[in-house]
Amino acid sequence: MATVKIINRSNNPAPAYATADAAGVDLRANLEAPVVLQPLERKLIPTGLFMELPSGCEAQVRPRSGLAYKSGITVLNSPGTIDADYRGEVGVILVNLSNEPFTVNHGDRIAQMVIAEYTRVTFELTEELAESERGAGGFGHTGVK
Repeated sequence: MATVKIINRSNNPAPAYATADAAGVDLRANLEAPVVLQPLERKLIPTGLFMELPSGCEAQVRPRSGLAYKSGITVLNSPGTIDADYRGEVGVILVNLSNEPFTVNHGDRIAQMVIAEYTRVTFELTEELAESERGAGGFGHTGVK
């Protein structure tokens, strides 16, 4: 298990896994005053969290399914990536896809964060690629008969 160093400059609880098999932790809004998101409006919501991720890891910021389903609130650049060398405050870009204004209050659970390992690769320029069964088919081609 990797260790992530974290500074919590909010008065919210530090991120923690809610269950033994949870993949993500909740991120909470760190606000001095409520923020209202109008329909189709987006805003950067601060969390008060700063992290030092292990090299070879990223933090993925993802929507909370209940917030998306019940209120139409989602993370705009989902999943948002936080690189291991970033040391600034974790912010969440929320967008309101509903037809009603939505208020974000201090301490609200606004997103979830998953820590994941990644592989860095070397890109090799070439003039051709190996054939595959799929080929160039994409965008739902496997469901078309």
